[in-house]
Amino acid sequence: MTHTNSSTLFTIVIMVLMATAGETFISAAMTRVGDLDEIRAKQGFGGAVRAVVTSPYLAAGIFCMAVSFFSLLFALAGADLSLVAPATNSLTFVTTAVAAKFFLKENVDRRRWLAAIFVCAGVALLAR
Repeated sequence: MTHTNSSTLFTIVIMVLMATAGETFISAAMTRVGDLDEIRAKQGFGGAVRAVVTSPYLAAGIFCMAVSFFSLLFALAGADLSLVAPATNSLTFVTTAVAAKFFLKENVDRRRWLAAIFVCAGVALLAR
């Protein structure tokens, strides 16, 4: 299959957004949990595991990543891997930079924004 239809493009968008949300939630969870080495030193390995798996942000992240995975399966049913994989990975790079900047308040420097612009250009070339 060489062409993409609107449902495949919609599925790719859902996959990218859910992967970005999942990664953002998981990053937020780990930031809130704190230093796992310190937790392990005080509460043991089980305490460190408990601190991670009881985080609601982690649960939300895992849910979003699962939706992203199943969206990938649907996208691959409608388009070639040679389009789906680069498009989703590239677009996820861009959306995670945006999420890191605005939701996680991370410093995203000029080089990353420039790289994101080049990624978008590459995806546009792939889609043609």
